[in-house]
Amino acid sequence: MSSSQTTELKNYLSQLTLSERKAFAKRCQTSIGYLNQIMYGNSKCGASLAIKIDKESNGQVSCDLLCPDVDFDYIRNQALSLTA
Repeated sequence: MSSSQTTELKNYLSQLTLSERKAFAKRCQTSIGYLNQIMYGNSKCGASLAIKIDKESNGQVSCDLLCPDVDFDYIRNQALSLTA
């Protein structure tokens, strides 16, 4: 994972206190250590975690950037077509 794909996550987490980071990781059902692994390119972010990070950051960290191999636009469009 390139650094450009994790810049949003780094920026978002850098604004949080340690206790806020712990709470964020918990809401995402992961650990601060694993978020660090993703940020520094040592681990890939799976689609499920990318969605949780996107959701818990209120869109400040895009799932599309964290997990670029998943076609989130297709999923969004499918969901929209089912509600139309």
